[in-house]
Amino acid sequence: MTIRITWMRIVLALVGAVAAALLVSFSGVITVAASSGHWAVTDWFLHWTMRNSVRTHAFLEGETSPVARDGDLVSAAGHFAAACSSCHGAPGVRPSPVMQKAMPPAPDLTRLDPGKYSDRELHYILTHGVKMTGMPAWGSAHPRGDEVRRMVAFVRLLPRLDAAGYRALSGMATGAGTVGAKGIAGGTMEGCVACHGNDGRGRGQRDIPVLGGQDPAYLARALADYAAGRRSSAVMQNAAARLTAAEREALARHFAAMPGLAPGLGAAPAGGPRAAALVTRGDAAIQLPACTSCHAPGKRAPVLAGQRPAYLAQRLRDWRGEKEVVDARKPQEVMPVIARRIPEEMIDPIARYLAGTGARP
Repeated sequence: MTIRITWMRIVLALVGAVAAALLVSFSGVITVAASSGHWAVTDWFLHWTMRNSVRTHAFLEGETSPVARDGDLVSAAGHFAAACSSCHGAPGVRPSPVMQKAMPPAPDLTRLDPGKYSDRELHYILTHGVKMTGMPAWGSAHPRGDEVRRMVAFVRLLPRLDAAGYRALSGMATGAGTVGAKGIAGGTMEGCVACHGNDGRGRGQRDIPVLGGQDPAYLARALADYAAGRRSSAVMQNAAARLTAAEREALARHFAAMPGLAPGLGAAPAGGPRAAALVTRGDAAIQLPACTSCHAPGKRAPVLAGQRPAYLAQRLRDWRGEKEVVDARKPQEVMPVIARRIPEEMIDPIARYLAGTGARP
């Protein structure tokens, strides 16, 4: 018997297949229970599809994700401990048994094959997450590239860390047993000092600012902005999300009362005369206002005098890279505009001048 294939029969076959699929779906006979697992072929197909998608889109996105120094990963380790270890575990830390019952369960990153993903692919996964796996996108509306790059480096480091190294880097040892200040629970304070240190000086990290001596109103406002998503930082947004208004105020007062930042510029600031002129007078020719017009003591902006110069320079360079910000229509958009007006060769001298010394790392 010969069956003629016609366009009508093809269309009817497709309609029938779709109708059958809808009928099966409507019946509810397909289980979505995570406890049922996947068939081996289904598991292979889903992971094969995911790997191909990550490879293609990571290439198209083009982020090479340069690896940071191992010693600059305190904030990434602290964020991993707070937001990732419950699913993935960590050296000396078992993942949550509940989270391991997800389908698929989160992989053990302490055993990550170095050749399984490139830095570019890890950057893509951390930034965008993976659908239908429980792996979320980076926890801020506008992911900061510097934070993601540090996390890529930390994920690379995890297989080489032992339990003691992980505790030291993530701040679990630093904050252990920390007593909460008035109005602040001990556990909350442990989370803060894990990155910022008991003295508020950021554990010597180039990406963590000195908090001691900062304006308490500014610190409280920054925490409120992070909690509300008005400032982008997955690390700080996660830390601030569970704080009450009273806790934000108490934390701000606690860290601001510590010694650290100077009330004014140091007696012998480094950076040279050009940096001094830009900081104190600005440059009308390039529409650059003086830093002190906003950052002088008593202003709404944060105190910068005595801040770690590497931190200041890195934040200026990060703002310069935010090309989607083209004007200053919103208060949080002012700094990207100003940063792009600063000549590249003056960023480090300005940071040293504001710091008041070139001795800090």
